[in-house]
Amino acid sequence: MNYWLIKSEPYKYSWDDLQKDGWTFWDGVKNYQARNNLKAMKVGDKALYYHSNEGKEIVGVAEIIKEHYQDPTTDDTRWVAVDVKPLETLNKPVTLKEIKADPNLTEMVLIKQMRLSVAPVEKKHYDYILKMGEGK
Repeated sequence: MNYWLIKSEPYKYSWDDLQKDGWTFWDGVKNYQARNNLKAMKVGDKALYYHSNEGKEIVGVAEIIKEHYQDPTTDDTRWVAVDVKPLETLNKPVTLKEIKADPNLTEMVLIKQMRLSVAPVEKKHYDYILKMGEGK
């Protein structure tokens, strides 16, 4: 199993929206590195759900339920989407400020490549974030 971080601006598609919908396709990624990360996702992988711009915090955990396929929002075959469903809301959101301040998380891709919208997460960082957020 692999671990990821996916970012969404809450005014466009929030964690609450995902919970209400039950699942969604993760589309609109127009960065080659982020696209390659989508292509690497497998069914059952877990993804930390990060609210970007507003909040700047990890608020939940999603699961990949369908591997990459043509992004349905474009005819350009370079871009892909995956399907995700919500698994768990963190009891306490983990803010970007907390992540940056914690020496255990300085190597996270979230810190090193801030603009990347889909990023890999090491298991040790995933587990640590869950503890910070009082998740399972």
